[in-house]
Amino acid sequence: MVEKIDISFGGVGALCGVSLELKEPQILGIIGPNGAGKTCLINCISGFYRPQKGHIFWQGQEITKMPPHKIAQIGIARTFQNIALYHGLNVLDNLMAARHVLMKQNMFTDAVFFGWARREEIEHRRRVEEIIDFLEIEGIRKKIVGSLPYGQRKRVDLGRALALEPKILLLDEPMAGMSVDEKEDIARFIIDIFEFLKIPIILVEHDMGVVMDICDRLIVLEFGNKIAEGNPEEIKTNARVIAAYLGTGEGR
Repeated sequence: MVEKIDISFGGVGALCGVSLELKEPQILGIIGPNGAGKTCLINCISGFYRPQKGHIFWQGQEITKMPPHKIAQIGIARTFQNIALYHGLNVLDNLMAARHVLMKQNMFTDAVFFGWARREEIEHRRRVEEIIDFLEIEGIRKKIVGSLPYGQRKRVDLGRALALEPKILLLDEPMAGMSVDEKEDIARFIIDIFEFLKIPIILVEHDMGVVMDICDRLIVLEFGNKIAEGNPEEIKTNARVIAAYLGTGEGR
């Protein structure tokens, strides 16, 4: 999926020849110290950044230079480390806003709001209500997002990504800043998304306990370089990974 991508900012290499592949449906974790390039990698896959070298493919199609809205249309959805919702809209409208890339009607049929346009609106609302039920946010569906506590906003952010009906889901620190109970809820939803909705997931997360529990395979980044790849047990005992996290300098 990702072949030897390089990207730098101001002469500083953020990613250096990084590759990854989803070999089968799985939850793939990307871990590493702060500044390792984890979010940068997610930004490249989702089209927010364009790597200077390398290639990114999805389902046989090169998407390296494809704009973000086109990438969303072909089934790659993401959440954001810093929540990027419409804070002045309610939860339902935020989820409906994500559906616009899937809408087939034009400005003329929408203006009349009859026939196909009305049926399409009903179908989109039905899909959004299913997501609301799935994420257990019925009680806040009509609340303004900006008034919600942080943990609930993170859940809405996850719901908006699901509203795109993704074929692959990129989660950028979905549990950052959450309480233990909130983390447990999000971890449960991630597992349910993978097992019941059958959506492969690439997960960036700092909570090592969660990552080790729910990921099938892990990739470890350090200073923009991939230093290890394997299942959780292999990563736990990798000397270079331990050195990267503890800062001992061993194994480098």
